[in-house]
Amino acid sequence: MPRTEARREAIREILARRAVATQEHLRRQLAARGIRAAQATLSRDMVALGVRRTAGAGGRRYVIDGDAGALPMEPVRRFVEAVDCNAVMVVVRTKAGAAAPVARALDEARFPDLLGTVAGDDTVLVVPVVAHGGNALARRLRRLLGVT
Repeated sequence: MPRTEARREAIREILARRAVATQEHLRRQLAARGIRAAQATLSRDMVALGVRRTAGAGGRRYVIDGDAGALPMEPVRRFVEAVDCNAVMVVVRTKAGAAAPVARALDEARFPDLLGTVAGDDTVLVVPVVAHGGNALARRLRRLLGVT
């Protein structure tokens, strides 16, 4: 993977997992991964990724719309056991009693390709916007939620 793509993927992952309020904080997070970036490079990457600042209960932070930027996935990742798909719909299997918080996190993430979720006790039905968009959505969720 070329350096620019690797750096941008790292930025995406950092912003999805933790609250980052400043470019300097993001630069330090990248440096901790062995990725050096000048402030100008970081600014260009953030524009290319569609990063914006938002205010929430925890203060101001950077987010990427449609990439789980509205809510970090880290708190719910530990509940997810599997992501399955039949090309039309996606099912996220969770630990017992954990489906509701996982569904809420997915809904609040505002994925552009996610129509909505329905939670049971240990299963979340994820409905994509387009009828056969399940495979792509499942791949994104597996990567984001850290399951294979």
